[in-house]
Amino acid sequence: MKPQIALQLWSIQDACKDNFYEALKEVKRSGYDGVEFAGYHGRSAAEVKSYLEELGLRVAASHLSFEALQNDLEKTLAFEKEIGNSRIVIPYATFETLEGWQGFIAEMEEIAKKAEAEGFEFYYHNHANEFTEIPGFDILHEMVQHTKHINLEVDLYWLADSGVDAFPWLEAHKDRIGLFHMKDMQDSPRESTEIGSGILPMKEYVQVAKRLDIPWLIVEQEEFQNYPPLEATAIDCQQLRAMVDEVYSKS
Repeated sequence: MKPQIALQLWSIQDACKDNFYEALKEVKRSGYDGVEFAGYHGRSAAEVKSYLEELGLRVAASHLSFEALQNDLEKTLAFEKEIGNSRIVIPYATFETLEGWQGFIAEMEEIAKKAEAEGFEFYYHNHANEFTEIPGFDILHEMVQHTKHINLEVDLYWLADSGVDAFPWLEAHKDRIGLFHMKDMQDSPRESTEIGSGILPMKEYVQVAKRLDIPWLIVEQEEFQNYPPLEATAIDCQQLRAMVDEVYSKS
């Protein structure tokens, strides 16, 4: 089955702050199947749910702070259930020591168990630092070796940026990968750009998604060279949709 395509709303954060409903309407108009939330801009769960239902958008996942889950797990999960979300993602962490990471991973695993008992899938989202800040350690590998309930939302841009050889790494960790962040990279300066305009093998990433049966490909763009964010993310959707159609049309 073809994966659905979502937009990580951090990509259009200014539009979301200005008028959340209108921003979501533009996301739908651009061709996305759903969204990944990065905050709710003061809206209640009922308001968010009504926007999604009216526009015909689904929730791929939500990025939630570790602190929100630590401090008020029950309330946080209730909000997510009401909007129709079933995937929780920790978007970032950094620690100066391996012991710091190990303590965080152990705490996260306990929260992941509780979330799973409530019907949620639990994910950690990488940047480059998990591969670089503790010399000799791949923190994501450490994470999956020592937990059972934490899945990986792999940001392919940051995987490439870290210098990891992406395809063997993806194969080695395929049993715990459930979501992809799709973000292309321009070479100079090195920053994100529209899908298909950069140097990353985006179509090959889609082929991996097909092999792993990834249900959602989540677009994220953080820098904008040629187009404002709403135009750029519309191009991202169009380009990624064409790649998905091509890859999934082949047996």
